[in-house]
Amino acid sequence: MFATPIRQAGFWRRSLDELRRQATIAVRMEGLHDPQKPYPLVRFNQSSSPSQCKIICDSDMGGFSKAALTYVPSQNESNTVVLSVEETEKSTQPAHALFHGAISTELPPDRLDIQRSGYAAWRTRDRGLSLFGRLLWDIDSYGYLALRIKSDGRKYFVNIQTESIVPTDLHQHLLPCYSPGEWETVTIPFSAFVRTNYGMVVEPQKEMLRQKIRSFGIGLTDRLPGPFELSIADIYATNRPPARRVGKEESGFILEEQEEEAKGMLDEVDAPRKKGEPERILI
Repeated sequence: MFATPIRQAGFWRRSLDELRRQATIAVRMEGLHDPQKPYPLVRFNQSSSPSQCKIICDSDMGGFSKAALTYVPSQNESNTVVLSVEETEKSTQPAHALFHGAISTELPPDRLDIQRSGYAAWRTRDRGLSLFGRLLWDIDSYGYLALRIKSDGRKYFVNIQTESIVPTDLHQHLLPCYSPGEWETVTIPFSAFVRTNYGMVVEPQKEMLRQKIRSFGIGLTDRLPGPFELSIADIYATNRPPARRVGKEESGFILEEQEEEAKGMLDEVDAPRKKGEPERILI
């Protein structure tokens, strides 16, 4: 057997980017202290950005929901301008991806094994291979996940998939939304995510393998028929805690309040199913 030469430009570009990232960590000695700057994970600041994500919808198995991820430029943007995370937060209308469509709970007539429908989601595609192996995100030095969003107020979940033994496991958390219809930055402690499998909480709960993250994504599982619309500018890891909320008008949440909210998330995800009660969910 002869070794096949790797000629794809993308392979070498990914390898160079990974080498540059590791060199930066070494030069800044980030392993000796917590990073102060945010770590961009998913950025929708170019017209090609949505193509790096995969749409998941019940229509893949015969359902009738529809979903799409569409690029929307900023109000005063020429596509050659790339904003930093800090500049994106200050922008009133940043470049973003619009996750939109319509949820239908109608069941496919030719699939009697399907008992539930009404699901739409997106996740990042695999980052591919490099000279250093499979590219994964390492966010072990960060305590929070931050998202710059504009929500319609529906019940979305943030999904994180790791390189775990069970590939269908997801770490989930309800996407906070304090100002529907307005741009806001929401922050979730990584410790608040709950391990699930096909939407059900599984035991034992294990700490997220933050050194090996495969994908990030957002799903809509409220099963309410009708249109939905969620704008996402970027997702990044940070060590900056959420802003303290003094009054009801302020949109931030202190950490203790978010952790209390996370405890109630178990009620938002299906409880573990009893033995002998299987149910096929259309996802």
